[in-house]
Amino acid sequence: MPRVQSRDVDPYREWGRPRAKPRFMGPNECRESATPPVNRHQLPRCGQSSGETGITANDWLRTRYRGAAELAFGLNFAAFMSTTTTPSRAPVSGTAVASRHRKPFLLDLYGTALGKKYAMAMSGIALMGFVLFHMIGNLKMYFGAADLNEYAEFLKKLLYPLAPKESVLWILRLGLLGMLALHLHAAWSLTVLNRQARPVRYQSARDYQEASLASRSMRLSGIVVVLFLAWHLLDLTFGVVNTIGADGEFVRAEVYANVVRSFERWPVALFYVVANLFLGLHLSHGAWSIFQSLGWNNPRFNSWRRAFARGFAAIVVIGNVSFPIAVTVGIVSV
Repeated sequence: MPRVQSRDVDPYREWGRPRAKPRFMGPNECRESATPPVNRHQLPRCGQSSGETGITANDWLRTRYRGAAELAFGLNFAAFMSTTTTPSRAPVSGTAVASRHRKPFLLDLYGTALGKKYAMAMSGIALMGFVLFHMIGNLKMYFGAADLNEYAEFLKKLLYPLAPKESVLWILRLGLLGMLALHLHAAWSLTVLNRQARPVRYQSARDYQEASLASRSMRLSGIVVVLFLAWHLLDLTFGVVNTIGADGEFVRAEVYANVVRSFERWPVALFYVVANLFLGLHLSHGAWSIFQSLGWNNPRFNSWRRAFARGFAAIVVIGNVSFPIAVTVGIVSV
């Protein structure tokens, strides 16, 4: 290690020959590097002032490393330290940005593309569980009006009298709507990030080389499922579009009669069948993609993943489609 030079000695001529002066990084020239930082606590951040000295990181290096070798080490050290800072220019889309006031971990994670994929996977699991158990509960329609109405009353009295009647049911409904909103926002955000990453479309008429029908129709099937969900709530939950009861009014307690009278209208029954076919396409690819989003995508288990995705989608679709068909052909009636 060379001796420390005084201020009146040119450190760049230390070995008797002129040397090119290294270019100091300015306060707004934080270089990005894939090399991990050495120690983020030893140096002020690039472009920020030190709380103790009131100088920038580069000024601190100039006063600390006066010898040529020491100066070169200091510059390399500054390059390492620049990887832990926030650049002054706009951040890359889909990446978390460090700031003086850090966000909560979950919000910071959701700001990344990986976090959005995790959010889509976890919300998708919750929605898949709801769809499956909702279909299983509705199978009570085949046992008669008493069983289905009793099941609906059971859902309204969850944790009653510890909680007010229907309160737990509404909490579950709001939670599912929150999961749906998170799922939709994550999907939309990922679509925007993908388009920003490649603003110029491919020259080919198709932007894919090999993909299944379910994967290519995810956006369309998602839109159809959302519209179907809105109609389903207006039809059988709030009765806004289902006012053909015995007295021409929707009776919330008569769940069995409401379902049968709704499916007696063949356009409604047809819409339910078509919408559930799109739901099956969405579930088939979604159940497959969940494993990949969570990192459980070992090729050895691809056959199991494919069987699970297709089997789950088939069970849900067959169960849901059977209800309007059974009413239409007269198997189930009031």
